[in-house]
Amino acid sequence: MSLSPPARHGAVVLDAARTRFALWAPDARSVSLELDQGRSLPMQAEADGWFVLQAPSPAGSRYRFRIDQQLLVPDPASRAQDGDIHGPSRVVAADAYQWQHPAWAGRPWHEAVIYELHVGVMGGYQAVQQALPGLVELGVTAIELMPLAEFPGARNWGYDGVLPYAPEASYGPPEALKALIDCAHGLGLAVILDVVYNHFGPDGNYLPHYAKGFFRQDRHTPWGAAIDFRRRPVRDFFIDNALMWLLEYRFDGLRLDAVHAIDDPDFLLELAQRVRQAVPPERHVWLNLENERNQASLLQQGFDAQWNDDGHNALHVLLTGETEAYYADFADDPTTQLARCLSQGFAFQGHADRHGKARGEPSGHLPPSAFVLFLQNHDQIGNRAFGERLNQLAPPQALHAATALLLLSPMIPLLFMGDEVGAEEPFLFFTSHQGPLAEAVREGRRNEFAAFRAFADAQQRQRIPDPNALSTFQASRPQPRSDQAAATRALYRSLLQIRHRQLLPRLPAARALGTRVLAEGALSACWRLGDGSRLRIDLNLSPHRVELAPEPPGQLWFEHPPHSLDHWRQGWLPAFSVVVQLDDMHAPTAPDGERR
Repeated sequence: MSLSPPARHGAVVLDAARTRFALWAPDARSVSLELDQGRSLPMQAEADGWFVLQAPSPAGSRYRFRIDQQLLVPDPASRAQDGDIHGPSRVVAADAYQWQHPAWAGRPWHEAVIYELHVGVMGGYQAVQQALPGLVELGVTAIELMPLAEFPGARNWGYDGVLPYAPEASYGPPEALKALIDCAHGLGLAVILDVVYNHFGPDGNYLPHYAKGFFRQDRHTPWGAAIDFRRRPVRDFFIDNALMWLLEYRFDGLRLDAVHAIDDPDFLLELAQRVRQAVPPERHVWLNLENERNQASLLQQGFDAQWNDDGHNALHVLLTGETEAYYADFADDPTTQLARCLSQGFAFQGHADRHGKARGEPSGHLPPSAFVLFLQNHDQIGNRAFGERLNQLAPPQALHAATALLLLSPMIPLLFMGDEVGAEEPFLFFTSHQGPLAEAVREGRRNEFAAFRAFADAQQRQRIPDPNALSTFQASRPQPRSDQAAATRALYRSLLQIRHRQLLPRLPAARALGTRVLAEGALSACWRLGDGSRLRIDLNLSPHRVELAPEPPGQLWFEHPPHSLDHWRQGWLPAFSVVVQLDDMHAPTAPDGERR
């Protein structure tokens, strides 16, 4: 099978000397290919706005396109850049890298234990590669890379990318990214990429100058005019990109960012269908969504799972007491909402949010593995003004108990880099914009917090770190320096050993049985596992002991604090505690007979 997916956009190497170049530029009268040494070659106009040329240009050649004999632009489907987003693109041979583990077929989805990381903060592709053995030893089975598409400068979360086919050059060349993935596969790790198909960044997007049809003027997103997925060249631009990452780079999965901003569900369904058709049946490829709309129907149409923001938000409110901004949706009864998440997936399944708008679809029919649960991720930390981590906001013992729920529930767990060592460094919002855009981003970032009580005063908002300052990026590097680092890592390792040894073999065909609310901040959740056994997690995130109906104990998997099971046997849970057991009993139903 060829490593190169069929694609029309961009530069495709044909042989050792020739490359085929293609640009969709329906608004251009003429396009020329500009090569090194001042060579300029006119491109042939074809139907539907395409300009195409086969030229003597081997791998490594630098090139740009000139529009109407004036504007010089990089290839929007550039496979690599030489000089940031405004510089020349570079021809890349898709199959030049010699894979060391070509037989790797991935891992089944239920085995996923995901570790989200930012490549730049960790030091680049090679530095991430060096960290992989430690993650394997911890019990991680997959790493998820924040977006890699070329962005302005050398520091960015990745959501300002404008060249989706080109891996960020400041992290290393494309071959270093492939070496990272290759090494991960050799260690048994899957690799997921976060991709952004809902917008382009604010600097370096030249498409409006020659392909206005890429965007819709009648639909807008928080980033500007919506992308027009009704057009075949536009749709193929992103689907071919997904196939490139999965087939050429051999990523094991994609996480599609904010698909609620993609106002064309048919595009998502076609993307999933074409991925499934292109990937050999013996290979495991994961497709995950971020979707505020909670469209459970998509999770039965080619997508494996959705990030469960509802589960995170309910846990965050219970752990911290914070109820501003989107946490206001969970202010009234976070315990019941968490119970609904544990037994049905989403808290919002058509329920009204704080603005009175219905959100979500019924999700109780889906398996627990259709939901990715997390206590933290890049958004939930970095969208705070000072990027504080949860260990700086929540009682340590409560966080300890919540971590056990995260890692031992049948949902798919996701960790954010530094969680496993209790990192105290923030993860701040950072960019490296220049000039007026830098000022606009800095002031816009600070003004985002004007509605928060702590930042109602303009002088207080001036304390919010400048996203463009180098110090903001440097402060975001997690360092395992605290006295608790070893103990926190030991906790995560112990819990993941239990997950691998006890839970993973039983996860296929697992289903929720129901969740009882015991008191504010406390609940008892049960799942029927694939072998017929019952997993029960009794959790108390409140500072008070909580009564519960005694039952015969099962096989103890985990308890915190010590002797919590003894108290459980006596009919109560200590403050900030968790008891995880396995038994063969039939689960009781909720008082009204419904799964909660």
